[in-house]
Amino acid sequence: MADAIPNTDDKADIQRTRATSLRNLHADGLFVLPNAWDAFSAALIAQAGAPAIATTSAAVAWSLGHPDGQRVSREEAVGQVRRIVAAVDLPVTADIEGGYGPAPEDVAATVEAVVAAGAVGVNLEDSTAPGGPLFDRAAQAARLQAARAATVSAGLPELVINARTDVYLFGIGAPEDRFDDVLTRAAAYAAAGADSLFVPGLLDLETLSDLVGKSPLPINVMTGPGAPGISEFAAVGVRRVSVGPALAQAAYAQAKAAADELLEHGTYTALGAALDFGAVEALFTH
Repeated sequence: MADAIPNTDDKADIQRTRATSLRNLHADGLFVLPNAWDAFSAALIAQAGAPAIATTSAAVAWSLGHPDGQRVSREEAVGQVRRIVAAVDLPVTADIEGGYGPAPEDVAATVEAVVAAGAVGVNLEDSTAPGGPLFDRAAQAARLQAARAATVSAGLPELVINARTDVYLFGIGAPEDRFDDVLTRAAAYAAAGADSLFVPGLLDLETLSDLVGKSPLPINVMTGPGAPGISEFAAVGVRRVSVGPALAQAAYAQAKAAADELLEHGTYTALGAALDFGAVEALFTH
């Protein structure tokens, strides 16, 4: 968290620099983004050495008392992005789900709002709802074009647009047709102004290697327990790896275990691994 609030010109320069830094991370090799859902999780992830902070819409929704699936309002989502940006001195890329509205104008309004909140990247998905169906390629391309135009009107053309396709995540279409659907979408999304392609639900290394070789956009995956290791993803050319809400789920599991022990047994063993109070306070004290 910055010691003083920069003036408007300085803030714009910092934001452009962070956007360029995030963009450059996609140029070569692989980088990992453990996803944050609030200011404190973002600060911890930054302290762990992450090169940037990515939000997770699911855990953001949970932290605000909503289920996942575009159930938060644009204002709620942007407010959480603003708090996360204020907590770290790193690029922040915001998961804006489906753009908080189906029309290109809705997407544009959301992008402009998260830019104003300090974000330098966005994830925009092509699902119309959890589980599908998906926007057709032309409709999603129009939404991505609106997002790209909004980065210009908001004064941050460097913002990184991570186009998410849920073909594999939700099993859209026949299994034998999914790869070609993703490739066709990759071409359309690249032409519309996307900078990278996020394909959650696809973890098969052979298929990923084929996709990396044929896609016009760098490939991102969402991983977790039971999936290939980071080095294996790097070996097939994946550029970006995130974990969605898994980090939040792990934190919530620890909180539940500690609460269960306290209430059922009256003991505190699970609290023994807690972060030191002073260390927590130090993350937000300058």
